[in-house]
Amino acid sequence: MSALSGKLAGKVAVITGAGAGIGKASALLFAAAGATVAVVSLLADECKAVVTEIKSGGGNALSCPCDVTQPQQINDTLGQIQAELGRVDILLNNAGGAMPVAFKEQDDAYYRLVMKLNLESVHYAIRAVLPIMLQQGSGNIISISSGAGINYVPGLISYGAAKAGLTQLTRGIAVEYGGQGIRANVIAPGLMDTEGVRAWLATEDPNKRARFQAEIPVGRLGAPTDIAHAALFLASDESSFISGVLLPVDGAIHARLAGPG
Repeated sequence: MSALSGKLAGKVAVITGAGAGIGKASALLFAAAGATVAVVSLLADECKAVVTEIKSGGGNALSCPCDVTQPQQINDTLGQIQAELGRVDILLNNAGGAMPVAFKEQDDAYYRLVMKLNLESVHYAIRAVLPIMLQQGSGNIISISSGAGINYVPGLISYGAAKAGLTQLTRGIAVEYGGQGIRANVIAPGLMDTEGVRAWLATEDPNKRARFQAEIPVGRLGAPTDIAHAALFLASDESSFISGVLLPVDGAIHARLAGPG
């Protein structure tokens, strides 16, 4: 029997941005751990593909195409999930992202998109799931941030501001609703070996990946499964006394950048 078996048995997990990368890795891992996974992605084809993969491995999943930047859509989606699956135990807010743009070159449209996708969407999702979790008397909210929300990253000033706001939002939820059975935590990935990052690293300078990798103390980029396993720990009862925490999963790059003190 897998060591994962039963860690999330009987749980319903909602994962946004679950069609690829960290979200997909988390959906597959959570399902392997026994959760029924609501796969939320903007693209219906991605949702169906992940659900098919989960079911082919013997897991349970529900396809939930949704634009998380639209509050009515996320409200309707969470309502649908509750109606079909009976409860929502875990919300993993993974949808997000941005391409680096120098601050002076960011127009209003870029800024609004970054804020809607990386901060407002999480606000909408938490606002939609909170009444469900409060009614249950339990719930677990995990949000994926970024190292850019901790330290300066060139070209990601607005993105970093959104992710820093996400951390404070999460801490507030953890404190305000901890007494009602709800936990909330944040994971801050470092530079990840995902399709989008690979495309960015391949631009302009063929040595860019090697230079960035050399800055990471453990000597490699992160894998989506690195974040998925951290999320699984926070989603499980093994972390029942952990709430309001920002957890960097970044190969020690945050420790390196933080420096003395």
